[in-house]
Formats: sequence, structure tokens, C-alpha cells
Amino acid sequence: MSAAALAAGVPLFRPERVSDPATALALRAARPDLGVVVAFGQFLPKIVRELPSLGYTINGHASLLPALRGAAPIARAILAGYRETGISVMRVEREMDAGPVARMVATPIGDEEIAGELEGRLAVLAAGALAEAIDDVAAERIRFTPQDDARATLAPKLTREETQLDFREPARQLVLRIRAFAPRPGATTTLGGEAIRILRARALPGPVDAAPGTAWSRLRAGESAPLGIATGDGWLAPTLLQRAGGRALAVDDFLRGHAVAEGARFGGSTEAAEA
Repeated sequence: MSAAALAAGVPLFRPERVSDPATALALRAARPDLGVVVAFGQFLPKIVRELPSLGYTINGHASLLPALRGAAPIARAILAGYRETGISVMRVEREMDAGPVARMVATPIGDEEIAGELEGRLAVLAAGALAEAIDDVAAERIRFTPQDDARATLAPKLTREETQLDFREPARQLVLRIRAFAPRPGATTTLGGEAIRILRARALPGPVDAAPGTAWSRLRAGESAPLGIATGDGWLAPTLLQRAGGRALAVDDFLRGHAVAEGARFGGSTEAAEA
């Protein structure tokens, strides 16, 4: 984004801390009519968010507010199994993502869509929604509707612990976790003491007669796959994997260079729990 602004000759000011008094001075010198932020991780002090001549700043947030207020709405939507999400254009206030909303655009979440793909689609929707909202501001027809705080849910920042796959969970929930964290930071497990990221996978039904985390080169369920991992309910069939420092590989390519012995165990924490 910075490169695009520089290429277009747009003045660029990149303060490390928006709360620094020098930031307000620089913004005031620019004499803005309206403030616009997207995916901005810092708290905007009142002096900054109300500095524009219109007296407010708007934000393009990646959820249908009041659902999923917070830093990680895209991953949280997938992790929770949402079938729909979207973009909300709201006025920035002191409480995070709680300001009144002017515009919302909904979109379905694909059955196999990963967070990175959804983020790209939402970025396009956000650009369009913000452009329309700015036109409404210029035409003095913008209208803000307060959120229903009683219906609010939160989307806190992702933690490292959440990326760790626990194969005691059902396969379908593991697939949601994999999709929610792909491609970055990636859902992680271990195999033979080595970290492995699983970036795409399918959940397959069928009886599981092995401890969670146990690998079989051919599933015993009704549908075969090059690699299956036993879970708390059903089989997890990885389709895209990545070793530490390596590139992401389709499961067949991964197995050609890194054979997984039948009965091998994925997941250090699972092994410890079952020992």
C-alpha cells in the first residue's frame, strides 16, 4: 500500500505511534476533511479521530458488526464455522469497533475458503464500500445507525497456542482451524520432532480405530486418501503441507520427499497426553 501511494505521488506520513503528539501536528497541517482507516492496529486517540474538519474518522471493518469486534475477525469467522461475513463501514469511537455503522456488505464464506483468500475478497469489498461511504459523506447523505451492543461478539488477536493442532478434536473442527490460519501463520503439528504446517485438509467420516494423531498411508474409511490422520471424530486428510523452511507441497509431492510411516504419530502434545 505504501509503495502504491508513493508511486501515485500521494503524500505519505508513517509514524511509529499514532499517539505521538507529532502525529496530530502533521495531520492537522494536512487539513483533512475526513479520516479513513482500514485494519489499523493502533488505538486512535480522540485528538486524531476527531481532527478532520467533519469531526470524525471512518473505518472499514472485516465483519458484519456487531459480530466479531476486534483484531482478527476473518480468522475468527472461519474458526467459528460462520457461513457468511462481510464489511462494515463505521465511525471510529473510543471503544473498539463499537461505533455506529453507515454501510454493510455481506458475502458468503466458501466451504473450503482459507483466511488468506477471504481476506483478499474482503479487501475488494472494503474498498468499494468505503468509496461509496465517502461519496455519501461528500453528498451529505451519510447516515449512521448505532450498533446493538447486546448482540456484540469479540474477535481477539490470534495466539500461538491456537495454531497448534490437537487431534483429539473432531476432524471437521480441525479443518476449520486449518482454514482459519492459512496461509499465515499456519496451523502447526509435529512429526518425529519436526514442525509441520498443514495448510489445507479435508474431513473424512468413518470409524477411527487408532489413537488421535496416528497416521495411516491409506484410510480405512470409505474414501481413500494418500495420508490420513486419526482424530477424535473422523479422519483428517491433509492436502497441502509445509515443512519448516520449505515450500508448501501437495500431499503426494510431500510424501514423495518425506515418507510418513504407517502408524507414525502427529502432534507432540497429543503423544504426551496418550502416553
